[in-house]
Amino acid sequence: MGGHYSGAPGHAPAGAGGSRLRLVFWETTAGCNLECIHCRRLEVARERMRDDLSTEEALALVESIARAGKPILVLSGGEPLLRPDLFTVARHAVGQGLVVSMASNGTLITPQVADQVRDAGIRRVSISIDGADAATHDTFRALPGSFDAALRGLGYLRDAGVEVQINTTIARHNAEQLAGIYELARTVGAVAFHAFMLVPVGCGVQIADDQMLSPARYEEILNEFYDLSRRGELQLKATCAPHYYRIARQRARAEGIAPSGPREGMAAMTRGCLAGTAVCFVSHKGQVFPCGYLPVEAGNVRTRDFAEIWRESPLFRTLREDALGGKCGACEYRTVCGGCRARAYYATGDFLAEEPYCSYLPQPRG
Repeated sequence: MGGHYSGAPGHAPAGAGGSRLRLVFWETTAGCNLECIHCRRLEVARERMRDDLSTEEALALVESIARAGKPILVLSGGEPLLRPDLFTVARHAVGQGLVVSMASNGTLITPQVADQVRDAGIRRVSISIDGADAATHDTFRALPGSFDAALRGLGYLRDAGVEVQINTTIARHNAEQLAGIYELARTVGAVAFHAFMLVPVGCGVQIADDQMLSPARYEEILNEFYDLSRRGELQLKATCAPHYYRIARQRARAEGIAPSGPREGMAAMTRGCLAGTAVCFVSHKGQVFPCGYLPVEAGNVRTRDFAEIWRESPLFRTLREDALGGKCGACEYRTVCGGCRARAYYATGDFLAEEPYCSYLPQPRG
C-alpha cells in the first residue's frame, strides 16, 4: 500500500444512528510501485489496475460522497499517483465542497508533481515512513533507496506549500524508533505524525507472528506516544490503536489535566475505532468497507449510490449499535475506545468481539 491516510477538516452532519461521516478513504488504484511487507493487499500490481473505477465512475462517487455529508476525502492506494486522472478527480472533489487529502509513499513526487498536487487543491499529503533511518525503512518497504526518495518527495511538497504528514506503522522492526521518527518528522518540516498499529490483514497476516507486538508492549508504546504528544510541537494521532484514547484520558486524569473534547480540523480527536461509524473505505473496485482493514463488505458503488450505502447498510447500522462483546462491551472506556474491529475480526471472525491486543482489564461496575 503506497501510504496510509491523512487527516483534514470535515463538516459532515449526523447520519443514520447519529453517526457523522468524517472520513472516506478511496483506494484510487491497487497499483503500486512498492511491495511493502505489511501491505493490507496480498497482490499488488506495479501499474494501474484494469478494474479500477473509471474516471466517470470516480466523478460520480465524489458527487455521492458530497451528498453523504461532505466528509474529508482521502485519495489512497496502492499509490494514487499511478492514476492518470487523479488530479482531475481531486479538482472535482474540491469543487463539490470536499476537503481532499492524499496518502502516498512519496517516491514518485517530483517538483512538477508537487505543484500539481497544490494546484488541484489537495490540502495535505501523508508520506509513509517506517523507520528513523534508511536501513529500517527500506527493508520494510522492500525497495532500496525508498527512504531517501520519500523524504525527497516530502521536501518537494513542503516547498510547494502543501502540508505534509508522516505516517508510521509501528511493529517490532521499529518499536524502539518512535522518538527517532518523531524527531525526523519535526526536522523535515512535517506538521503531523500519525502512528499506526499493525493490523494483521493482507500481507500483515503473513508477518503477524514476526511483527505484531504484545499487548503489554503496545501499552508501553502508546504511553510513549502520549509523552511525545505533550511536547506540543506536532499534531500527533494514534490510528488503528483505539486504546490510545483510553490511555490519553487515564494519563490526563492522573496529571490533573482536563481531557480534550472532540476537535475539528487536521488534529481532530474523536474516539478510537471509527469503522462504519464515522469512517469508511471504498476499494478500487467500488466495494465499500467499514475501513481498509476490515474485509466485510457493505455494498458496491457500481450498483448502489454511496450515500445510500453509508446511511442504510445493515453492516454499518450494526457497527453503530453499542453491541460490543467480551471485555470491550464491559469496558468503561468503550465509548472512547471501542477496540479495533479489524483485529477482533482477524482473531475471532467476529468484528464485534473484544480487541485482542489490549491489556486493560475493565473495572467492575459499582
